[in-house]
Amino acid sequence: MKSGLFTAVFLFAAVLSIAAAPPKREFYEIRIYQLKNAEQGTRVENYLKDAYIPAMHRAGIKNVGVFKPVASDTAAAGKLIYVFTPLKSLEQLLELPKTLAKDAAYASAGKDYIDAEYKNAPYARYETILLQAFTGMPMHKKPGLTGPKADRVYELRSYEGHTEKIYQNKVKMFNDGGEVPLFERLGFNAVFYAEVIAGSHQPNLMYMTTFDNKASRDEHWKAFGSDAEWNKLKVNPEYQNNVSKNTSFFLTPTDYSDI
Repeated sequence: MKSGLFTAVFLFAAVLSIAAAPPKREFYEIRIYQLKNAEQGTRVENYLKDAYIPAMHRAGIKNVGVFKPVASDTAAAGKLIYVFTPLKSLEQLLELPKTLAKDAAYASAGKDYIDAEYKNAPYARYETILLQAFTGMPMHKKPGLTGPKADRVYELRSYEGHTEKIYQNKVKMFNDGGEVPLFERLGFNAVFYAEVIAGSHQPNLMYMTTFDNKASRDEHWKAFGSDAEWNKLKVNPEYQNNVSKNTSFFLTPTDYSDI
């Protein structure tokens, strides 16, 4: 009887321990395709829609985001495609090529892209950014938007730091200073907040907020700028001069994007 009671107590404690443990921080790959022309754009999109995203779903990766610069961004529109892939671990990222190599449906659906000849490549180059989620938001979220995808504005922001130490101060401002819950309270519909661990603009962090349309985006940032909590946080001596460059990329999701 005592043995059974001990086992029950042990199992109950183990369940509580698991429930109390914080979720593991996800990793994210952001791939940015650079395109020479509209034909390349069509080929990459066909690959993503028909081959890559279905293969990711079969591999247990549910939410793959595909985005293009908003039409008003004439310098980037038609020239870039952004792909966001959430990952449970770095090991999962390293295993993806092997997973795809075993997927016959992927090979068939993506043949034009996968088997492209050297003189007819489907893209010019691509850049990969590798990130790890903030402790303040260790897992990504699908935005709770209701408007048409074609009208939505997704804002991908990059905050660069002067040095590694100063950059970490900005990360702390999000996690411990209360910036993440501030965005949550004001309804910014964030997809992720993350530290860049490999990329071309380090040291930097990146995050993505989402809006039903451009007017909604502007209204949210106006509310943010006048918020009492933000105005107190931004003058906190602990968090001064911790960003050297702030860059925003305005994107719209494709109709086949999961996010």
